[in-house]
Amino acid sequence: MFYDRNEAAIKLANKLLPYKGRHPLVLGIPRGAVPMAKVIAEQLNGDCDVVLVRKLRAPYSPELAIGSIDENGWTYIASIASAVGADEAYIAHEKKIQMETIQQRRKQYTPVHTPLNPTGRIVIVVDDGLATGATMIAALYSLIKKDPAKLICAVPVAPADTLNKINRLVDQVVCLEVPENFQSVGQFYEHFPQVEDAEVKAILQSTQVTGKTDNHDTYVI
Repeated sequence: MFYDRNEAAIKLANKLLPYKGRHPLVLGIPRGAVPMAKVIAEQLNGDCDVVLVRKLRAPYSPELAIGSIDENGWTYIASIASAVGADEAYIAHEKKIQMETIQQRRKQYTPVHTPLNPTGRIVIVVDDGLATGATMIAALYSLIKKDPAKLICAVPVAPADTLNKINRLVDQVVCLEVPENFQSVGQFYEHFPQVEDAEVKAILQSTQVTGKTDNHDTYVI
């Protein structure tokens, strides 16, 4: 469906052209979506930054998300969590692991790029695709608290049931493809390499900014 993330980003940017010249803030979910956010920000004459969130992995099935957490500790728990064996003790341990990763990334990224403030701005949150949508939900919820002028989710591909969850949290969803047979994000790319921290840092180093975050709570959809 897409050759690579760059092609997907260009196609998304074409759908987001109404925001060109309106100084949007384009936020990529690390690491895979950050190169896409850069392409979209350049196409729209906006700013590029990251929103730091991590999925909470299911026991014995790390690719399956049972929820997500943002860098302030706000946690989303999916309804499937208990069904796949994620009890309170497991979730507490998994949250600790993922918060450590978020904190490590913040330490790496902030010295090369001060976080931008989304308050009062058109904010476009980008990922390279949604499966359960867990990380996107945490990203959006963390931004809702900062009162953006408009909040948009932009992804190349996602299943319909996931988009229904996301629709409730944003002003607009831009999704290029909504396939019926959805197994993983990677199946819709011909070329889908892992994005490394060095690439993310290089992208952030090429931009400039200022801003911050807040609050802790749990939200179940």
